[in-house]
Amino acid sequence: MKPATGTALWCGLDLGWVYSDLLSSIARKTRCSHRARDILHDALLRFVLSPGRDAIRQPHAYLRTVVGNVLADHHHESLRYLSLDDSDSFEGRRNFAGLLPTDAAPSAERLADLQQRLKAVQRILDCLPPRCREVFWMFRIEGASQPEIATRLGISLNMVERHVMRALVDLRSARELLAQ
Repeated sequence: MKPATGTALWCGLDLGWVYSDLLSSIARKTRCSHRARDILHDALLRFVLSPGRDAIRQPHAYLRTVVGNVLADHHHESLRYLSLDDSDSFEGRRNFAGLLPTDAAPSAERLADLQQRLKAVQRILDCLPPRCREVFWMFRIEGASQPEIATRLGISLNMVERHVMRALVDLRSARELLAQ
């Protein structure tokens, strides 16, 4: 795609195309203009931070691919969260590939079971050494990468891996004990 004469270029991208055609395409897929802007922002960040960006011959096609990946990531991330409010039923919502349950609110027994499981996990995490707990929290909850954690905490990548493995082993052992 050739940019129109007189349009603003940024990193090889025609910003007029990005903020009109591409953004409206994302908005149609998400059915939410705010989410569409978030996805476009994330895609532009990935685009500009991608290694070898200068060698990309078709930046518009590449950005469309990045947008597709970001859309998929946002969708998978949204599946992690489930509304517990009865008024926010999934009836009438688009069921994305049949993955959303028809009854979103769990029963009182299910909620009690989840609370007990969360308390058990919290007790296990509380028993971990402070640095191990901190590394595990950053890795699993905050979503930081292992090299990023090593840099932020000033420890080696090997130690980060050991801390994560220790926490995972302790959690797995507890899960096996509870399953018996």
